Amino acid sequence: MRRREVLDMLTRAASECYDDVEARQIAEMVLLARGGITRNQLIVEPNAEVEIEGLDTIVEELKSWKPVQYIIGCADFMDMSLEVDAGVLIPRPETEELVDWISSEAKAGAAILDIGTGSGCIAIAVARGVHEAKVWGMDISDAALAIARYNGAKYAPSVEFVKGDALSSFDEMFDTKFDVVVSNPPYIPNSDITLMRPNVVDYEPHTALFVPDNDPLIFYRAIARTALRLLNEAGRLYFEIYESLAEEMVAMLEAEGYVDVVLRDDFRGKPRMICARVR
Repeated sequence: MRRREVLDMLTRAASECYDDVEARQIAEMVLLARGGITRNQLIVEPNAEVEIEGLDTIVEELKSWKPVQYIIGCADFMDMSLEVDAGVLIPRPETEELVDWISSEAKAGAAILDIGTGSGCIAIAVARGVHEAKVWGMDISDAALAIARYNGAKYAPSVEFVKGDALSSFDEMFDTKFDVVVSNPPYIPNSDITLMRPNVVDYEPHTALFVPDNDPLIFYRAIARTALRLLNEAGRLYFEIYESLAEEMVAMLEAEGYVDVVLRDDFRGKPRMICARVR
């Protein structure tokens, strides 16, 4: 089939779930990735022949809300194309802003720990953004660690990935102190599942997304308490947060003994990031 014909077919399939603009963007992502061509090649030669293995299956996956990143096996993050599959969350643009914040404040050679690393996106990007940083990424999932190690080997081989439980006393795993601890843990209350689109609820790992309604700060509190024992004097703790829990996060961190708590909005104007310093 010709490139433009495949693009139109994929767009029609994606349009069953997304608006016209997003459907076209998704269709193009699939065509470029699976067709092995660049966007410029598509523009210059739209009538050239292209062969995409499993095209019919891809069409059905798009119609069923399967995320395009899982279909093509990768997600763009910062200046990288990271491998992803259903075992890890798809990296979001908001998380890039958190990485930029850390990279702008961390000193050269800083020791940094990313908790719940998933695809490794934060750990890897911070390792590339902070000169001579010593970075660890921790996750409880073996599947996630396999993906993170693959991405790390490609983009930041110095990052060390280790298995650990954020709800345990994971400080006992490390024989070093850290200048920065960062996490984007599960934070969406179970009752908000009905507000989420099927491409998230039906495909992304629930253990990395949702928390009990009666204790939505369970991961934040556990990490904050353990980080007090892990951080150097004046060390900083960074979180990506749920905008509806912003004030609760400030209160929790101050109650745990942190100072200089700062909230930041994301590019949509929502409070999605927070930083606190050890007293």
